[in-house]
Amino acid sequence: MALGVAFALLAGLVWGLVFVAPLLLPQYSAALLTCGRYLAFGLVALPLGWFDRARLREFAPADWLEALKLSAVGNFLYYLCLAAAIQRAGGPLPTMVIGTLPVVIAISSNLRDARRDGRLPWMKLLPSLGLIAAGIACVNQVELQHLRAERDFDLARYGSGLLLAVGAVVCWTWYPMRNADWLRAHADRNPRSWATAQGLVTLPLAVLGYGALWLWSAFGGDPGLSMPLGPTPQRYVLLMLAVGLLASWVGTLCWNEASQRVPTALVGQLIVFETLSALGYALLLRGVWPDALTLAGIALLVAGVLRAVRIKPVPVSPSPP
Repeated sequence: MALGVAFALLAGLVWGLVFVAPLLLPQYSAALLTCGRYLAFGLVALPLGWFDRARLREFAPADWLEALKLSAVGNFLYYLCLAAAIQRAGGPLPTMVIGTLPVVIAISSNLRDARRDGRLPWMKLLPSLGLIAAGIACVNQVELQHLRAERDFDLARYGSGLLLAVGAVVCWTWYPMRNADWLRAHADRNPRSWATAQGLVTLPLAVLGYGALWLWSAFGGDPGLSMPLGPTPQRYVLLMLAVGLLASWVGTLCWNEASQRVPTALVGQLIVFETLSALGYALLLRGVWPDALTLAGIALLVAGVLRAVRIKPVPVSPSPP
């Protein structure tokens, strides 16, 4: 359990980087950021796949199809929604909406996976969920005040960013539960190989997406795209490679390791590390220290997670025939 929590913490630290890239590359569309990130992820996965080719040959066609589904929803669609949300509403709001994932996943998996993982007693789980929700509310209050003070605040754009962030939550509620299903059903398989497999199937998706964007730009769809590498090519390439390697492959590997060691209802709550990391990076980029209410929110988030990981799942008796 302790090792699983450590892997989830590391995954959160590197996943927090994905919230920074859209802020550092505001001239780039969400689609171009998504295609660039996963093109880099796929290219990073190619040599890793070569070294791991013996294990990858053990995967059946059904396994590769499952990897494709996971990558399409948990990687491509998720980041497309998230990057667009950040560019429309700024970094803090999507960060806080994504921060609801521990609550959403814990409730969903406790209802869905109780027979496999055991049920976390609701009366014991609710206090930790309440602490997490209160922490998110505290930080969200501070960020909303900050946004309202801006002169160019656009309510419609802000609202669309909120809806896109909710879409990202839906994608990443589905992904860890479905990913954990495969990992638990294939406990003999190496999580590193499964992370590499997801990277390999992401590559053709990214190539197709990148090609479609290039054609669309060439025929006048968006002349401002400046294909193939946009207005700041060096920064774009370096950021996409960093995010592709760290946030995509290393993050997926660490999350797979955590998913094999921690019950789904608990590992879902550990996504709070991603929220804390993203918030810390956003404040660092803004060049400000967190105020008292933000620090209180962070403390509540951490307290909720620490309380949750101490809860022991209760086995569920199978229903009589």
